[in-house]
Amino acid sequence: MKRFLLLPLLTMLLALVSTTGSARALNAPLNDDTIVVRLPNQATMTLYVKDRAQLRELRNYKLDSLMVLLDTYIAQAEKASKNSTSEQVTMEFYPAKDQPGKKVPEQIRITMHNDQTTDRPAKKGDRVDVSVGRVFGVTVEESNTDGNDRVSVRVGSSAKSDSIRTAERKAKQEERANRAVHSNFDIDLGLNALTNKQRDINGNSLDLRPVASRYISLNWHYDIRLGRKGSPLYLRTGPELAFNNYMLDNNYQFVNQKGVNQPDVTVLQKPAEAGRNLEKSKLAVSSLNLPLMPMLSFRDKEGKDSFRIGAGGFVGYRLGSHTKLKYEEDGNTKKDKDRGSYNLTDFQYGVQGTIGIRSIDLFAKYNLNHTFKDNRGPQANTISFGLSILQ
Repeated sequence: MKRFLLLPLLTMLLALVSTTGSARALNAPLNDDTIVVRLPNQATMTLYVKDRAQLRELRNYKLDSLMVLLDTYIAQAEKASKNSTSEQVTMEFYPAKDQPGKKVPEQIRITMHNDQTTDRPAKKGDRVDVSVGRVFGVTVEESNTDGNDRVSVRVGSSAKSDSIRTAERKAKQEERANRAVHSNFDIDLGLNALTNKQRDINGNSLDLRPVASRYISLNWHYDIRLGRKGSPLYLRTGPELAFNNYMLDNNYQFVNQKGVNQPDVTVLQKPAEAGRNLEKSKLAVSSLNLPLMPMLSFRDKEGKDSFRIGAGGFVGYRLGSHTKLKYEEDGNTKKDKDRGSYNLTDFQYGVQGTIGIRSIDLFAKYNLNHTFKDNRGPQANTISFGLSILQ
């Protein structure tokens, strides 16, 4: 589009904002945020605003001086566009830095679009996007389908035009999709259960309260692509800080029992005080795990995560553990906390799997090692399952 059209048309826009009745809208029904103006030279100007208050924001600028400034910058952008083979050329200018003390925009961004369609010859600068400061953006577009020029002026609260915003979003999505290593933080929220349970040396069964035996894990994962660019196959790894809570049922608590000339053994035992009812009796275990899990991760047409599935293994090490009791005594609520190993297995390993869509996964982890050391505690294997929430 010829640059000289911009100055008079936007000057007419100033008249539209400052006066009433200088131009009449078309008779066609329109949305509240659209104003179509037919100018005397048969050109059509379309103004898009959120409301009338946004239209009045244009008065904050001296549009005659602004148009002269824009005309200078557009000339520079047009020159750069003619020397470029790309379909889009964007330049940024900072008038406030160049002219300190004057009421001029802090930033002006100009994007020249080069029409490369096959049904018409290439023409430099067929469309110009101008974004001024943080108040409004101006889009000037030429259409020659019926021999008449049409100009669209878009007024928005963002300094970036829709086309620039879309291009930047797509560029970020493509950059992430092509990245060889993705890092992310997610949280596992779930429950613990025990399998392959055996009674302790006193014949007591290790039973848990299902809903109260919670599993939480804070995960810093790295998805490493396996194969060439665009491959959906990844290897997931990265540290996981996990917290397993085992809430006992049937008024039992964990106690270390030591025999003569024998190592201590962890057993299940009811309170020694007659009539004491344990409101809470749990064993809390923290561990640091490292998964090694191949997975397939697919993306939709917009480059966003859509579906993934994976299965593999993990290893880990117990960091700490403690028991916690809560009960009533003499009308007061008391809490006892005791730190110790309770003959738990230090080194952990197992298998895990995940399946998910968008930002939510379902996960399951099964410990192949016994929860307690052999012959030193009630034998069982831990299984954890629940939801993974991606951040």
